[in-house]
Amino acid sequence: MNPAGPDDVPASRTSVEGHASEQGRVYQAARDQLITEHHHHYPQPTTGGHWPGPDSVRVALAERVPKILRNRSHLRAALTTAIREGRGIHVVHGMGGCGKTSLAHWAFQEALNQDRVALWVSASDRTTLRAAMLAVAADRGAAPGEVAAAQLGQRAAADLVWHYLERSPQPWLLVIDNADEPSLLEEGGWLRASAAGTVLVTSRRSTAALWHGASLHRLDVLPLDDAAQVLCDLAPDAGSIQDAKSVAQRLGCLPLALNLAGSYLAHQLLESWTMSDYHDRLQDDAAGLIDQGAHAQDGRHLVSRTWQLTLDGLTAQGLPEATTLLRLLSCFAADPLPLTVLGRGAVAAADLESLEPPLPVDQLESALRGLLDHSLATQCAGPGAVRCIQLHGLLLESVHGGIPAPQRAGYVRVATDLLRAVLPAQDPVPVDTEQLRLITPHITALLRHVDEATVSPALGIALQVAQRVHETGDYAAAIALTTLAGDTSQRLQGATHPDTLGARHQQGDALRRLGRLAEAERLLRHVHHERTAVLGAGHPDTLRTAALLSLPLYLLGRHDESLAWLGGAIEGQRRALGEDHVDTLRSRALNLEFLAETGHTDAFVREGPETVAGCERALGSEHPVTVIAYSNYALGLLHTAAPEEAEAAARRALDARIRLHGPDHPLVYSAKLVLSWALMLDGRHREAVLMMRDATAGRERLLGPQHPLTTKARILLAERLASAGEHDEAQQLLRANLTAAEGIYGVNDPDVIRVRALYSD
Repeated sequence: MNPAGPDDVPASRTSVEGHASEQGRVYQAARDQLITEHHHHYPQPTTGGHWPGPDSVRVALAERVPKILRNRSHLRAALTTAIREGRGIHVVHGMGGCGKTSLAHWAFQEALNQDRVALWVSASDRTTLRAAMLAVAADRGAAPGEVAAAQLGQRAAADLVWHYLERSPQPWLLVIDNADEPSLLEEGGWLRASAAGTVLVTSRRSTAALWHGASLHRLDVLPLDDAAQVLCDLAPDAGSIQDAKSVAQRLGCLPLALNLAGSYLAHQLLESWTMSDYHDRLQDDAAGLIDQGAHAQDGRHLVSRTWQLTLDGLTAQGLPEATTLLRLLSCFAADPLPLTVLGRGAVAAADLESLEPPLPVDQLESALRGLLDHSLATQCAGPGAVRCIQLHGLLLESVHGGIPAPQRAGYVRVATDLLRAVLPAQDPVPVDTEQLRLITPHITALLRHVDEATVSPALGIALQVAQRVHETGDYAAAIALTTLAGDTSQRLQGATHPDTLGARHQQGDALRRLGRLAEAERLLRHVHHERTAVLGAGHPDTLRTAALLSLPLYLLGRHDESLAWLGGAIEGQRRALGEDHVDTLRSRALNLEFLAETGHTDAFVREGPETVAGCERALGSEHPVTVIAYSNYALGLLHTAAPEEAEAAARRALDARIRLHGPDHPLVYSAKLVLSWALMLDGRHREAVLMMRDATAGRERLLGPQHPLTTKARILLAERLASAGEHDEAQQLLRANLTAAEGIYGVNDPDVIRVRALYSD
């Protein structure tokens, strides 16, 4: 029995306080009333990989949950029955801020009371949804390796999640909160009905096709009496019930607005407003508040008025710079933002006083303190205890929309300068992956705010970050960022603008790395065609695309065509850029593998030492292009029957790869593949098999079991096994993979020809 009655749920059953300790983090909302971004580092696989995810899916981290959940008795009864029966999809929909998350929090606690497993997932954006659903899979029994492969986007992530949900030994409630973009659920197949548990979705969307077959529950604003009581629950000393009714009526009885107002009244430091004072301030813009609250789709504007009241108070205290800072921060994402973005070095690279109103550097810290003190921002710790601030997604969206149109470009321009100042160095050193994870969401947000005047500088830093993300081996994330960059540039500058083509070039490279070879070829052909038309056939960018196009062609088994593209690129680069330019040397390094594997032995013997020496001389031994030359030269030596020299070159390449990328990177496993071949030719079969097993397992985990390079690794493992006398396993691998390898690489691929001779059908 609930002694408080069906309409009065005690705080002990509806509120959760999160306390960060050691490496723990507590983050604020991305939308509505939810703390959404919770980074969790799973136990690392033995190879040293790791993936991001939420700290917990077993705790309902909802922001500003009311002390007592008022009203909603009919819907709570329906959800109680649904949880008890343990099946079906229930969608709670309504305008933003109407209390959907608070209701979901109550349902979460009710599931725990019924001895159900309660799971909480945020669908506020694609990344958060994917990470949290994979955390659900881990909670229900998925192995770390399975989750890691799905996290990289190389296997069916939704199937993995639902496989383990269906087999859960306990009944469950899965809350998918803030599903305001149903397409995010639909595109991955994340939303499914199950006999093993109940799904509860909260969304602003009421008519989405995805809701077909679900039980729909409309949530509206609170009745006036209940709305007033919410304010009294939060700020009991700020005024009478009649005062509360006046404020509640002015706020349109919207639960989010009530919670924000009550929290502000209860936690003031510099002022001590009563509810009557608060009501009086509402009078300043009553028409705007009422108008916004009259339309469900405009609910956020009602909340934005509450935030504006706080900013007005800060201005009255002599701190108008807080408004400028909040507008600037609205150019970024709701994810944790490193404080280095507002640090001395970054600020020195941006003209904050060009904003309207100006933001003098010596007032920046005071402005930030004002936002923190008035709950418009919170401090949090990012990965590695990086100090961050985080702002509510709805706050950011509404504030950005309120920037006067003539001023918006200036804010975006300054935000771009701040992010550029904190980007990882472009030098060929190991990439700081944690810094990239913190910065990338804000690059994405920035791209969504640009216009014709600001798009080009923002694209420049977006593509720089995308390249560094690519270098970490997170090719799926690189595709996402380059695709957005290309789409944004195309929308604002046209399909043939150099910025657009630059983004599509990088997108094609990431597609190639993910094994989507046909897509990569089509896109790169298009880019080359357009660059030829716009820039000319001899332009360095056009030649760079020609060289890149040779790679998917080669992997598709079209060796002659590939050699022609790469050879033409090298000739053009020598003329346009010179022998020692990094583009020329990269193309020459790539060509070493092609020459050796296609039987051009004399050319390889002539070009190999010259290319390696040229890279070392012009770029240094640690440059990524030099490392490519090391690796491909070692591979070529194996084709020229020089295993001892090849082993030394392969070890040099492997050591350099590990220094450059860390021990768990796709390119490290490629280097191990080459070294295993050298060991096999030298008769050290046990070592060769062990290293090839490691390379194959690494590719399966990082690239996925269906990636072309994974298939190639399996047939080469069969070759190593056969040489070691382990014929049964070798035949099994060939039986399962040889046909696929022939389909991908062609029957004339040198590796395919070699291993086919070992296969006894």
